[in-house]
This record gives sequence, structure tokens and C-alpha cells, in this order.
Amino acid sequence: MNLYNKKFTWKLILIVSALIIGFLSLYYTQFLVKKLAFEEEKKAELWAEATRLLGSPDISNNDIGFLLEVIQNNRTVPVILTDSSDNIVASRNFDSIKAADTAYLKSELLKMKEKNKRITIEVGNNNVNYIYYKESNLLIQLKYYPYIQLTVILLFVIVAYLAFSSSRKAEQNQVWIGLTKETAHQLGTPTSSLMAWKELLKEKNVDENLLLHLENDINRLSIITDRFSKIGSKPALKLEPLVDVIADSLEYLRKRTASNIDYILNHEKVDLYVPLSRSLFEWVIENICKNAIDAIDGKSGLIKIDIKKFKKKIIIDITDNGKGIPKSKFKTIFKPGFTTKTRGWGLGLSLAKRIIENFHNGKIYVYSSELGKGTTIRIEMKS
Repeated sequence: MNLYNKKFTWKLILIVSALIIGFLSLYYTQFLVKKLAFEEEKKAELWAEATRLLGSPDISNNDIGFLLEVIQNNRTVPVILTDSSDNIVASRNFDSIKAADTAYLKSELLKMKEKNKRITIEVGNNNVNYIYYKESNLLIQLKYYPYIQLTVILLFVIVAYLAFSSSRKAEQNQVWIGLTKETAHQLGTPTSSLMAWKELLKEKNVDENLLLHLENDINRLSIITDRFSKIGSKPALKLEPLVDVIADSLEYLRKRTASNIDYILNHEKVDLYVPLSRSLFEWVIENICKNAIDAIDGKSGLIKIDIKKFKKKIIIDITDNGKGIPKSKFKTIFKPGFTTKTRGWGLGLSLAKRIIENFHNGKIYVYSSELGKGTTIRIEMKS
């Protein structure tokens, strides 16, 4: 459980850090945008003043050259010069092909009127001209740059995360397969030895009850070995009577759990045959029920299994009256290492999920849960 709390904390730290970086990037870019917009406004005013002075009768030849240079140096800010009636007199820094179309310039003029305040030029005899301007392409690009940058970074992070997760999952699967096969191998040796000891004890006329208990334990070890052997690779499935398989699992659990736990099995009056790896599916039922017993925590408990067919699915609901699961943990409980027990490994439900989803093409999830009242785990299988 601490492992997932730490993972959540680190994810939260990374998200907050990304948001802070994004905010600072946007803030600084907006600062630059405002600064550049101010510079462009001053450039437009300077262009307007140079245009006014060029029309002045008192201007000298030296000043004309300077003013023309001022006007020509404006190569970025789009401007339109109009007369007092807003008829277009001249324009600058537009696409030359588009600017040849009067309708295009008029539409741009309307946009400029909405966006920026016009600059008035007095040209004598109480006549005025107007300068209109808009943001340069550079300023527009700068406005959108941080959003494009953040989008590219986000896409890169998503792709890198998916690639890393896929690689990590493949590596975990290899470790998982190796571990299960090695476990099956290690269990096989003492199991074979116990079988030999059983035969030897039979010859010594040992008490039959003792031999029966020993045989039951050997059979159980053989089942566990078989389970670990099968879960290391995709097992072969065959049609099994689902109700009988679950009933056998419950019978095994009844003999090994306290008398305060009751088991109820409800099912439709039809034969339900499902492609199963019997030993692995029984392991799923046992793991879910053992988690339910832990959730009941010593009080009088009830574990109820309902089996029903819906369209082309068979639904198995396993319900307990334990302490319940917070909604935030509905998915987390199926992850390896998650446990609420001080001595638990957190592998039971993770194994159940792997068996149902990877080997049986089914689904397993928390269907419902209420704190203090209990939980229903649902398994969906194809009929």
C-alpha cells in the first residue's frame, strides 16, 4: 500500500512541476508579447509621424531621405493609410498578391479597427489621414509558441511513457514467467519426495488417518505446483462445468475457514460450460474469497456467489459483508504489491486479474463497494 502511495505522490509532484513550468513559460512569453506589442505600436506611430512630415511643406531634402528610410525600415508591422473618409490610400507589409485585391485590404482594415486604436495624421487645411495597424506575424507566432511547445512536450511525454510502460511490462512478464516456472520446479522436488515417503510409510503399516492427511497435503502441493507451472505460460483451456468448479472451490474453503463464515452459491438451473483452466480458475475463486475473509476480519461473515448468464456473457458476482473498499482503490487493489495486511504480499488479486484477463479473455473488477457494508467483485466470462 505504501508503494502505491509513494507512486501517487511522485506522480502528483511531476504533474505539479509540469504545471509550474508551463505557467512560467506562458507568463514569460506573455511578458515578451506585451513588450513586442508595445514596440510595434511605437513603430506604427513613428511610421505615421514620418508620413505626416513627408507631407509638410517645410521639410528639407535631408529630412526627406531620413523619413523615407524610417518608413522603409518598417518591414514587419502591417499598416494601412486611409483618408478622412477611410478610403484606403496606401498599405505596407501585406502579401503582395493578396494586397492587390481591394476587398482583402478592406477586410483587413475592419479587423484593424476592432483590434487597435487608429493614429491620426494632420495633413494641413484641417484635413486628416489615419494609420491603422495590426500585430506582425512574428508577434502572432510568439503568442502561440508556448502552446505549441507544451503540446509537443506533452506528446513526447505520452509517447515516452507508453514506450517505457510497454517495455517495463514486457520485462515484468519475463520475470514473472521465470519466477513461476522456477517456483513450480522447486515445489516439484519435495512433492516427489513426499510421495515416495508416503509409499514407504504404507509399507510400514502407519496409521491410515495419518497417511490420508499426508496424501491430502501432497495432492494440495501438486495442485499448487501445477498452478505455478501453468501461470508461467498460456495454459490450454477446455470446457468445464462452471458451477461444479466453483462449488468444489467453496467446499475446499469451507473445510479450512472458521465456522463464522457462511458460503452461499446461487445459480441458474442450466448447465454452464465455459473454456477454463480449472486449477487456475479455482485459484482465482480462492484468492477472492480469502481477501473477502480478511475484509470480514473475524466477525460473522457471508460470502455469496451469484452466477448468471446475460446475452453471450456469464457473470459471476462474489459478494462479502466486509469492511468495503474506497472508490479510489477500485483499480489499485488489482496491482501487484497492493495490500492492507502487514504481512501480505499483495499478489492474490493481481494473480486473479492475470488469470481472468490474460488467460481466459474475461474481465474482473470491483462492481460495487460500500465502506462498512461490503464489496462485490465481478468476473465476466464469454460463454
